[in-house]
Amino acid sequence: MTVRTRFAPSPTGFLHIGGARTALYCWLEARRRGGEFLLRIEDTDRERSTDEAVQAILDAMAWLDLSADQPAIYQTHRLARYKEVADRLLAEGKAYYAYESKEEIEAMREAAMAKGEKPRYNGYYRDRNEAFREDPNRVIRFRNPTEGSVVFEDKVKGRVEWANAELDDLVIFRSDGWPTYNFAVVVDDIDMGITEVIRGDDHVNNTPRQINIYQALGAPVPEFAHLPMILDKEGKKLSKRTNSVSVMEYRDAGFLPHAILNYLVRLGWSHGDQEIFSREEMIRLFDISDVNKAASRFDTEKLAWLNQHYLKTDEPQALAPEFEWHLARAGVDTATGPAPADVIVALRDRVHTLKEMAERAKIWYAPIAEWDDKAVAKHLKNDSALAVLDQAKALLADVEWKPEPIHQAIEQIAARLELGMGKIAQPLRVAMTGTQVSPSIDHTIYLAGRTEALKRIDDAIARARG
Repeated sequence: MTVRTRFAPSPTGFLHIGGARTALYCWLEARRRGGEFLLRIEDTDRERSTDEAVQAILDAMAWLDLSADQPAIYQTHRLARYKEVADRLLAEGKAYYAYESKEEIEAMREAAMAKGEKPRYNGYYRDRNEAFREDPNRVIRFRNPTEGSVVFEDKVKGRVEWANAELDDLVIFRSDGWPTYNFAVVVDDIDMGITEVIRGDDHVNNTPRQINIYQALGAPVPEFAHLPMILDKEGKKLSKRTNSVSVMEYRDAGFLPHAILNYLVRLGWSHGDQEIFSREEMIRLFDISDVNKAASRFDTEKLAWLNQHYLKTDEPQALAPEFEWHLARAGVDTATGPAPADVIVALRDRVHTLKEMAERAKIWYAPIAEWDDKAVAKHLKNDSALAVLDQAKALLADVEWKPEPIHQAIEQIAARLELGMGKIAQPLRVAMTGTQVSPSIDHTIYLAGRTEALKRIDDAIARARG
């Protein structure tokens, strides 16, 4: 049997970090076992589901490169199928029509609570065999077993047992003509041939109800794995107040998709003390049965460390497309300056994110907008600075325009003037950036380009003399 997993988000908002981890775990489990990973958009909540949210989910999945093996399935396209299965359950006496109003249901629940019982449906229509009739309150309820227990071996939580007496007859079709979550997902998973259901542990209470529907339909029951929550650094539920929770917010903040995946895979799973995983290693080593039962804590500082690791070690050319995206967001026209891959080489040891890198890179794509007066006073207003700038102007006019020859020219200036490298580099750094802070001076000059570098030296000489 082909292993099939699925990720099934509801498009009522963005793809959040917890959902992304679930998608990753589903994807990895399918890939490790040579199976298929499918995507289902659970969009039957017509009040809250939006086309924008659907696109946000698809965009996030594409950015993370968690590709599904078949086109996405949309629940709103499958209404006829849900009705067909519900009619079958009705015909077999495994479901029935009920007609209580909302007020009657509420009164029923209040009466149960007054007796100290769980607020649930009391089964009034269960054995009345009411026929179909036009009624705004009409629903279809599943005839849940009243005896015995539902038992399943959760791959994360272990053995789970639930007495059927604790479960009421859930609605499988609402009065608005749409199926409920617990019914639709079972029909979908049967039709999609899902063998492993991997999802958050907020769904564990739904699983016994769904297993009973599988069995009523005579379908094989998939294996289940319910993932623990992700908490913030203080141990509270991850929320927008304390953390970015949308995957695409992390892209906006300058994180790399593979850094996000590497971080997420370790939120609940480990392989010894290893911290850095390639995609191939994750596929080979991951096993859903090894996921921890305990909740994990999200640490943005750890994510930033991982992100910088990839900035430092990835091929600059491979990072360039994502960096260009950030440069464009920062209002930078890359046609007016150096190749983005060269900027990455110069800055990657100094930043944790591509957003930060894009902000620092602006200096090479536009004229100096503001000069640091203190830097000018300290590093340009002296005789040695003028000598350095004059020598640099002469040598840089003819040097081969690469970092190493530029570095050799700077060393030559230091030897001629008998000055330390600091006395040489700082006037040039102020000339190139307007400040006294930048990457290595050879890269700083190189990235400006010969024509612009010489122009900036002229401007600095004028400031030094003015």
